[in-house]
Parts: sequence; structure tokens; C-alpha cells
Amino acid sequence: MSGLYAAVAASAFRRYATYRVATAAGVFTNTVFGCVLAYIFMALWAERPGLGGYDQAEALAFVWVGQCLIACVSLLGGGFHEELQERIRSGDVAIDLYRPADLQMWWLASDLGRGAFQLLGRGVVPLVVGSALFDLALPTGPGRWALFLVTVGLALAVSFGLRYLVALGAFWLLDGAGLNMLSTVSSIFFSGMLLPLTVFPGAFGEAVQWLPWAALLQVPADVLLGRHAGWGAAGALAFQAGWAVALLLAGRAVQACATRRVVVQGG
Repeated sequence: MSGLYAAVAASAFRRYATYRVATAAGVFTNTVFGCVLAYIFMALWAERPGLGGYDQAEALAFVWVGQCLIACVSLLGGGFHEELQERIRSGDVAIDLYRPADLQMWWLASDLGRGAFQLLGRGVVPLVVGSALFDLALPTGPGRWALFLVTVGLALAVSFGLRYLVALGAFWLLDGAGLNMLSTVSSIFFSGMLLPLTVFPGAFGEAVQWLPWAALLQVPADVLLGRHAGWGAAGALAFQAGWAVALLLAGRAVQACATRRVVVQGG
């Protein structure tokens, strides 16, 4: 069965690899937006050195890590959940439930394949360009980069868990557009995409760092910047893994309720 899910992930990777023009457009967009955001951060950190505990080089690195991960972990939405919502709306999900494969694991494998391609195809080039144009506080040794890749994998799992719950909402709602918009806004604001979460003041700034969206960008960026080392890095990984497990279990519970709903409605 594990071979089936590996094949699903590989198929999703190949599927997204065929959209070469869209990928090139995404790379260009991320690079341009990264430059705009980098200059905004430079002006902001010139006025407020050390804002959020970052120096300017770290803040700029945070910007470009965000551009590297924006498509990989679906910070702006998109990905499998809109397709799954449409299959639920049309009733085609009934076919999916008859497959000799778990619905959640099928879509998880597909999303991991998509995320892997987006990281390589759309994420690497903006980060390389950003490091060439700006002074970024990026590590030179392989150890921290390897740990960063682990956090990206966990970020993908958390992102999937959040979007899977959003997709399952289509079993009860006629239109998932509202949930999709709420999910995207939450992801943008609470992941650190606009500003590092450590910039937010007081109790609010402390609280948002414990939300699952922090695992999408804030934690991977901080690990890459060396803000989590030793036991701190282990704690960061445990934070991501904890949210991933919690969200996946929540998804299975909602899926079970939704499956009973399909059986009742379908007779």
C-alpha cells in the first residue's frame, strides 16, 4: 500500500512539472514580489533596527525564505483542496471512497508530490536570486539546511491538515469559497508571511506563535536562521509534528462524519 501512495506522490510531481509556463510565471512573480518586500523591510529595519529580534540581514533572509515556501506550503491557497471541494460538490467523491485507498492518505500523498515540485521548481530560484541581490543571513554549512528541509516537510503536513479540514467543509456547505478565503487570509497573516510573528506586540504576539499557521513559515525560517538550535530545534520540530498529528487526526474524525453523511444521503 505504501507503494501506491509513493506512486500518487510521484504522479502529482510529474503533473505539476508539465506546467512549465505557469511555473516560470510563478518564479518571476515570487522574485519581483520578494524584491518589493525586501526593500520595504530594509526601510522598516533602518528605522527600527533589531525589530522582532532580527537584524536586517536576518529580516531579508526571512523575506526570501517566505518566497521560497509560498507555493510549496500554499501560503496563498491553492492546491488539492479546491479540487476535492469540487469533487464533493459534484458527488464524484463517492468514486474516491470506493477506491482501495484511504481518502486522506491519497490526497496527502498527492499534496506532498505537489509541494516537492513547488519547492524545487518555484522556490529555489527566488531564494538564489534574493541571495545574489541582497545580503542575507543564510547558513553556509549543510547541517542547518538539512534541518530546514525537515521543517519544510513538517510544514507541508501541517498545511495539508489545515486545507483538508477546509475541503471537508464542502460536505456541509454548498459553496466553499468563503472557507477558502478565510483559510487564505489566516495563512497569510498568522504564518509570518507579511511580517515575522515576533514583531507583533504583547500577548497577541505570543499567542500567534502557538497557532498552527506558525509552523508553515515562522518555524522553518527561524530554524534556517539559527534561532532554534540544540534542544530549541527539537522543540520547534516537536511543535510542527504535534500540530501535524492533531490536524490529521481531526481530519480523520471529520472524514468519518462526512462519510456517514454520504452513506445516509446516498441511501
